[in-house]
Amino acid sequence: MDRDALLGAARHERDALGRTVQYMPPERWLDESPIEGWLVKDVMAHLAASEVAVAALIGDEEATELEEFRKALDGQPVTVDGWNAWSVERRADEAPVALALEWGRAADLVLTRAAASGDDEWRGREISWVAGDIRLRYLVQARVAEWWVHGEDLREGGALPPRLEHWPIFVVNDLATRLIPYSLSLAGQSFPGKAVRVSLQGVGEGTWLASTDAGREVPDGSVVDADIIGRGHAYASVAGGRADADVCLYEGLLNLGGDVELGQAVLHTLRSFP
Repeated sequence: MDRDALLGAARHERDALGRTVQYMPPERWLDESPIEGWLVKDVMAHLAASEVAVAALIGDEEATELEEFRKALDGQPVTVDGWNAWSVERRADEAPVALALEWGRAADLVLTRAAASGDDEWRGREISWVAGDIRLRYLVQARVAEWWVHGEDLREGGALPPRLEHWPIFVVNDLATRLIPYSLSLAGQSFPGKAVRVSLQGVGEGTWLASTDAGREVPDGSVVDADIIGRGHAYASVAGGRADADVCLYEGLLNLGGDVELGQAVLHTLRSFP
């Protein structure tokens, strides 16, 4: 996606998540969410904490809450899970409306600041995020992916129907495919010199050629080692950790061709967030 398309999808997804919040039955905020150990309102707290920090970092400001978390660790390593748990716990007594307002204002600031960046900054600027340095354009893409995935968590927790729209699901699928080398490495798996083709239909549809080696492009027309074929929504749900890869394979929502071992490794390590 080019810059304008991604920023347009981001604006749309910010508004869509706002509508999910608007239509959430009030009594559902204190129900259990699909994320183990979190209430529905805790999902909103997580989003609020993340957006406030991202907005500050894009604006070259100190992410004060993130720095406070780092100091509280007293030299222990920073982890994404640790940050998520700590920042949600800090907001345990906040009302859902306050959390939604905090998130919405910060999300608007993220989009405003990202849109104001120059072309070189958009493509090349690196920002120090919780899991490591990430380029600005991919940080924005990751925020859109997280808004859709956690928006679906909110909708499930609030007994609202899933929202099947092409662009946010495409953003998730695109980022998850780009992250294949990183995802495999986190799982301690290595398939050097291999190429994977991902061909998806329906909402979120698209075709990608991905290398298992970080930084290596796969030219169009290349012979691939493994094929992943199926439904765009199923692939995004697996990448977001909201569907089981084996179940999707069993039900035919996703299928493998070529090197099945490689295809299974990719699907079982797939992730939509850096």
